[in-house]
Amino acid sequence: MKAPLQRVSLASLGIVMLAQVLFVQCTEFVPPADNYTVSQGDNATLSCLIDDKVTRVAWLNRSNILYAGKDKWSIDSRVQLLTNTKSEYSIVITHVDVADEGLYTCSFQTEDKPHTSQVYLIVQVPAKIVNISSSVTVNEGSNVNLQCLAVGKPEPTITWQQLSEGFSSEGELLEITEINRQQAGDYECVTSNGVSVPDTKKVQITVNYPPYITDVKNAQSPVGRPATLRCKAMAVPPAEFEWYKDEKRRLISGTEGLSIKTESSWSVIVFSNVTSRHYGNYTCLASNKLGSFNSSLRLLKPGDPLNQGATHMVSPLLLGLLSSTLIPLLRTV
Repeated sequence: MKAPLQRVSLASLGIVMLAQVLFVQCTEFVPPADNYTVSQGDNATLSCLIDDKVTRVAWLNRSNILYAGKDKWSIDSRVQLLTNTKSEYSIVITHVDVADEGLYTCSFQTEDKPHTSQVYLIVQVPAKIVNISSSVTVNEGSNVNLQCLAVGKPEPTITWQQLSEGFSSEGELLEITEINRQQAGDYECVTSNGVSVPDTKKVQITVNYPPYITDVKNAQSPVGRPATLRCKAMAVPPAEFEWYKDEKRRLISGTEGLSIKTESSWSVIVFSNVTSRHYGNYTCLASNKLGSFNSSLRLLKPGDPLNQGATHMVSPLLLGLLSSTLIPLLRTV
């Protein structure tokens, strides 16, 4: 803390000159300074215990005089005289900042000799994240690197974690090799140094992968009654659905006595009034920019086995991905 001097009386000038002399004379034999730790933004109270034998007293920061007796020498408005009695001489520094850190000396004169009492002010700064990777979208099998930078005093620790999977990793850099769809989600950077509550920020990783049909359901209904065929697929980005009859004729909603309803992960064909021409094989095709997957299902007459028909077919791209994963595993068996 730099403290330019104000104009004061000749009497206080004498106190100041004495304080500087005492400071120089006593630096050779004063005991080690006590540490006084505060957090950035808090107030710091510096107290000096004296008695009625003290004739002159002053507070100094390094060699700069802050207060001499009741006279203020620092022009910093945050520095104020708090207590000036026969037993205590104290000042307060409000809204402490890192620049205030350093050695503070209370210098006082009794009838027989000079004395000093010193304290070293340590200013701690709460951990704070100053830079973090942006959210990212990648294809399954890619490598992902996330970085989180934080500052603080003392030096903060940094931890990456994914709460949904119970995953955590120490350090500012998180490296994920050949990411899979189960590793998608929010990753949280947590930094802490014990000064205040941890600082946290999140990064979202989106993992694209080709469609995979997870559920199909045949239907069985007599002529004249309603029926529904259902197809559900998982994919990122969401799959687009198409329906085919007898593996070649694409179906259009609102024609041939049927309607098609589609949401993000499923699609259904609704027959409001089944006719004989509706019976047979249907194909659900789910696709996105990474590949496609299809599954066959049937609308059955009463008396036909309900579980016959449903088959699945995967696109060549997905077959390649599965082969690259399964073949190395089989070789280790």
